[in-house]
Amino acid sequence: MSTSQQQQAVRPSTQTTQPQSRQQAEEARKDRTLAEFMLMLDEYEPLIPNEVTDYYLQRVGFECEDIRLKRLLSLAAQKFVSDIAADAYQHARIRTNAAGGRARVNQPLTGPGSAKDKTRTTLTMDDLSSALAEYGINSRKPEYYI
Repeated sequence: MSTSQQQQAVRPSTQTTQPQSRQQAEEARKDRTLAEFMLMLDEYEPLIPNEVTDYYLQRVGFECEDIRLKRLLSLAAQKFVSDIAADAYQHARIRTNAAGGRARVNQPLTGPGSAKDKTRTTLTMDDLSSALAEYGINSRKPEYYI
């Protein structure tokens, strides 16, 4: 048997089957992409340690032995924290660059380190609270303590 005959024997003939619809072809491509991504998770070591992920998954009652799925959840949490930090940083930059911003009001115009202080960005709890509010998370302290 020649190699072309072997290849035709291995893969089904396109003449006998109906041509795939565009939606089926797209879903097949997505399935292959997901399978490749899950295989890449075998070698990936997330920034959030596996023990921390296991602890919090156990606390919420999630039971799974597939390390790839746990790493996928860890990667999603890492991206969530990264997005919040980036948004908080943007809020801080907007606050410091605004005319009359609190960060620049008390800064001396001359003196040692003044050029360095102009480029330094300080994240405050207000910046973090604003970023978290975009995700529907309320982190503000209550106004009155009882």
